Amino acid sequence: MDAADPDSDTPVTFGKNVAVIGGGNTAMDSVRTAKRLGAERAMIIYRRSEEEMPARLEEVKHAKEEGVEFLTLHNPLEYIGDERGRVKQVVLQKMELGEPDESGRRSPVAIPGATETIDIDLAIVSVGVSPNPIVPSSIEGLETGRRGTITVNDNMQTSIPTIYAGGDIVRGGATVILAMGDGRKAAAAMHEQLNG
Repeated sequence: MDAADPDSDTPVTFGKNVAVIGGGNTAMDSVRTAKRLGAERAMIIYRRSEEEMPARLEEVKHAKEEGVEFLTLHNPLEYIGDERGRVKQVVLQKMELGEPDESGRRSPVAIPGATETIDIDLAIVSVGVSPNPIVPSSIEGLETGRRGTITVNDNMQTSIPTIYAGGDIVRGGATVILAMGDGRKAAAAMHEQLNG
């Protein structure tokens, strides 16, 4: 889509002040990439403390070594845009840790009246992984699991024999490697079905 051309309809933008919202491995990858692409200030904004971050310890360590700033116990409340609709600031709610949630991690609780506004020119939201509900709900007869994932057999075939699925829509949040494996398995099963 000609993203390398800054005059295209969909250019890739490079921020100088980049806020990445989230504390997982994808957030760490995003913020480190922003830093390598020239961000002067690359920040992780995470609503819990560093101890509760789901990212691997070495990912956090490497991000710090590369100069990434960590704004833990902060949660975005509002993004403020300029006259062209581009983000220029984020309003952050300062948080404290409360009681543990169902996963065992301590729940973040807002500190009343404690906010901070930070200048940014790029925000990358990297929080949570859940299946897009549009696909499963738009195909009549498609069997789904309790968390909105699509149910498949060992060959990645759904309850509709001509539809195969894999990756996060089947597994929930998983890795790219597992998704690629699902694709390979589904392709082999489709090939066999078409040639059988």
